[in-house]
Amino acid sequence: MNTILIVITVLLSILCLSLLTVLIVIKGNIRNVTAELVRTREKDYDRQIRVSLSDRDLEHMAAELNRNLDHQKELKLETEAARKQLEQSVSDIAHDLRTPLTVVKGNLQLLSGEKLSPEGRRYLEVSSRKADTLKSMVDEFFELSVLESDDRAAELKNVDIVAFLMQFILDHETMIRDRGLTPEIDLPERAVFVSANEELLSRVFSNLLTNICKYAKESFSISVSAEEGRVTLSNRISSSDDIDAGHIFERTYRADNARREGSAGLGLYIAKLLMERQGGSISAEVREGRIIFSLTFSVS
Repeated sequence: MNTILIVITVLLSILCLSLLTVLIVIKGNIRNVTAELVRTREKDYDRQIRVSLSDRDLEHMAAELNRNLDHQKELKLETEAARKQLEQSVSDIAHDLRTPLTVVKGNLQLLSGEKLSPEGRRYLEVSSRKADTLKSMVDEFFELSVLESDDRAAELKNVDIVAFLMQFILDHETMIRDRGLTPEIDLPERAVFVSANEELLSRVFSNLLTNICKYAKESFSISVSAEEGRVTLSNRISSSDDIDAGHIFERTYRADNARREGSAGLGLYIAKLLMERQGGSISAEVREGRIIFSLTFSVS
């Protein structure tokens, strides 16, 4: 009897050990499959899921996962191709619109020198204004399509942001004065170097200045933090309810005032992309009746 119990105990022990071994192998396969799925999501869709246990159910699961991964790869390639085609179409349309717009603006400018009735003069002014608005929208779409299709790394160098901003304000003095704005400038007396691309930097501040000129009341301020490599621009706004600072840099965001102006509303979104290409960032907040833009760069 004791011998039988011993045999049964040994067999049960072997069975438990076998089951434990199978369980460990199964858990190891599950961990491997999970790791492969994570790598597939983060890197590419070319990895194949494999299992190390000859189990029909596990092999069937791995095969289904691989089929799904192949399908995801196809969808990704199709989506990428459609995105590039759309970007190219937008770029082509914007480019094609530029030529007739230039002709229209030129003809309107010639008409402004002609003798017109008061009503004709009013129509001419409206047409010129709408032509300018349309050109601005076309330029924004064209710039965005070029920016999104260009995946080259920006060439960065040490830029004295203080000297850059002083020159930028001087270059745009006429535009600022025509809008009746007074710049309040607070810049360090010493140079502050940041890692940036001057061409991209000019486009960022041009877009921000355009936004300021549309909505600022009487003045705007600009300052530089020497220690943090941060530039701050702010201006008073008529109503903080019209601006959602949490979404202002989104591609589809458009404030009510932007709709009335007829803008495409892409300027701030483009500014954000340009800052990211330089390894920097831009944020906005509305506080005490002012909108405040903060631009952060890598300090050299």
